[in-house]
Amino acid sequence: MATTILVAQVITIAGHDFSVYASKGELSAEAEDKDVTTHGSGGWKEHAGGLKDGEVALEFFQDFANLDAVMWPLLGTVQTFTMRANSGAISATNPQYSGSLFIKQWNPLSGSVGDEATVSVSFPTTGAISRATS
Repeated sequence: MATTILVAQVITIAGHDFSVYASKGELSAEAEDKDVTTHGSGGWKEHAGGLKDGEVALEFFQDFANLDAVMWPLLGTVQTFTMRANSGAISATNPQYSGSLFIKQWNPLSGSVGDEATVSVSFPTTGAISRATS
């Protein structure tokens, strides 16, 4: 059984590599569950996939001169993104996911006394998410 340990995720937004600031990167995708049960279903529910949706959730260590300086002006815009498990070549064992994000929020300040300055955000994808293996 192959096991992947995330130690060098690659995360880019709007062409900027933010991997050096990221402590967590999560990409999720789902399809709506549509109930298509009919009287001919024999008493069993039937399901079909509806619209698909995605989300990218990220945690960064704040850097106001670089990370914040790029992300603040992007608030309210749609930008490209890429994500993959490690910095190695794109392959069947290191696929790259890409698409567009709606930068709907930016939380430049978060934390208590003595905490690291961190940024936790979640961006909805807009349009299709692609998966490349070469």
